[in-house]
Order: sequence, then C-alpha cells, then structure tokens
Amino acid sequence: MNIGEASAASGLPAKTIRYYEEIGLLRPARDGNGYRSFAPRDVHRLAFLARARALGFSIEECRTLLALYEDDSRASADVKRLAERHLERIDRRIAELQALRATLAGLVAGCAGDRRPDCPILKDLAEAGQDVGPS
Repeated sequence: MNIGEASAASGLPAKTIRYYEEIGLLRPARDGNGYRSFAPRDVHRLAFLARARALGFSIEECRTLLALYEDDSRASADVKRLAERHLERIDRRIAELQALRATLAGLVAGCAGDRRPDCPILKDLAEAGQDVGPS
C-alpha cells in the first residue's frame, strides 16, 4: 500500500510517517519507481507508534518499546520499568499543573473583574518579572 493508504490505516499523517522513516523508526520497502510500499507489518508498527505517542512516550522511548516488542526474548520487567518511569513523569507533571491551577485560581478569584484598574493577576505577573530585572 502507498503512504496515503498507510496513513488512513494507521491514523497518522503522511508527514509523521515520513518523519518516522527519516529517524529510523520505520523502513518501508520501495517500489521500482521509488515510492514507499507499506506492508501490513509496517501499518501495525505505525499504529503501535501512534498509540505509544498518544500515551506520551518520547520518540526514544518508542524506539525502545518497538525493540522490546519485536524481541521475543524480552523480559516484561523491562517494559514495565520503562512504563513506570514514564508514569512517574506524568505524575510529576500533573502535580505541577495542579499547583499552577491553584495559583491561577487564587489570582482569578482575587480579581474583581470590574472597571477598576487594579488587578491581582497583573500585579503577580509584574512582581514575578521583577526577579528577572529590566531588559
């Protein structure tokens, strides 16, 4: 199948498929005319990558996951360890976002939102900018 068909089957844009080929995550065959020719195995690999990326795994983690997937002698402990590290990063990011949300919610709650010029949101942003110094 051609790249358009592989794109439709995997749910990935053709540009992403070309990028994955460029960085070595995929090596489709080439027809005599030089066009990419995707086998069902390639499409499965693309769908695997799409799902891993949707879960937030980095390109390098995807490379490792693919290698583990294709290694019949792999230990599931290796896969689990990689997923656990990723989960820890997600948990840290969630905590950071919750702290950001709490701060911003407090600023929004403290702002009257009326026609007066004083605004705790702008005041907070300006105070944070004082730490950096003038430019």
